[in-house]
Amino acid sequence: MFEGTLRLFLIWLAAALFMVPVSLAVAQDADGLGDLKLPGISSYAPPKSEIPLASGSSGAITLSAQLTDNGADITRGIVWRVFKPEPTGDGKLPMVASAHGGSAVFQLEPGSYLVHASYGRAGATKRITVGNDAKRESLVLDAGGLKLDAVLSGGVRIPPKKLRFSIYEGQAEANHDRALIIPDVEPNSVVRLNAGVYHVVSTYGSVNAVIRSDIRVEAGKLTEAAVEHRAAEMTMKLVREPGGEAIADTSWSLLNESGDPIKETVGAFASMVLAEGDYTIIAKNRDRIYQKDFTVVAGQNKEIDVLATEASAMDPEEGAD
Repeated sequence: MFEGTLRLFLIWLAAALFMVPVSLAVAQDADGLGDLKLPGISSYAPPKSEIPLASGSSGAITLSAQLTDNGADITRGIVWRVFKPEPTGDGKLPMVASAHGGSAVFQLEPGSYLVHASYGRAGATKRITVGNDAKRESLVLDAGGLKLDAVLSGGVRIPPKKLRFSIYEGQAEANHDRALIIPDVEPNSVVRLNAGVYHVVSTYGSVNAVIRSDIRVEAGKLTEAAVEHRAAEMTMKLVREPGGEAIADTSWSLLNESGDPIKETVGAFASMVLAEGDYTIIAKNRDRIYQKDFTVVAGQNKEIDVLATEASAMDPEEGAD
């Protein structure tokens, strides 16, 4: 009886020991670790930790970044990239490791590397040397934040969906053009930039309500800037009588004070944001052309009726010119 029980116990123990590797392999496949491909020089920690794991004979280096000298370490939002300093045949520097978050620890083979830290649109690069002993390196980004907004005359808020900003280099090139850094920035969003002067273009609507300004970003500070648009939203419609229904299938052409066309559209209504000033609107319906002069006053949105009458009609030959 004792020998039979012992034999069953030994069989059970052997089976349990045999199945341990199989269970681990199944668990790895379930976590996606079985398909994980790691770089040859450095490896990465699981997604919950941005700290790379050691790989062979290597030295540990801890990297941190600050906005200014003697500033506190940035705890999140940094993208770290580590490159070999010698370019490959295609002229590019091979990236050997990367991490996201705040401070990061890399296990790298001894040698020289280039480290780049990105924080939004701000960034810095530093050459480091890795040995067998653990060490620390820090990068000063010399960066700050920029928060943009715009209002109408009297401080009236502009609907965010109709407002966009573009940020350019502060220094113009020889041909007077400026390098675009970030297009289509939403109002009241914080953009991280290296300290310096930037040229900001605020566009309200899609025609000519544009404000340009130079803004300085200071390291370690959030710069908040609001520009004032002197513009209004105008809605034109072709009617047979004042306050009447808009006539469909109408083609519109908007002219500025100098007579230059600046906007064309088709539809029963022509709605657009315009900078303050004098304009002429021309409406064409079937074979008839009508026009009306009007003035845009900053902050005063209006509906403009263009009367489809003989008095406002133009000679088709004259309108073609």
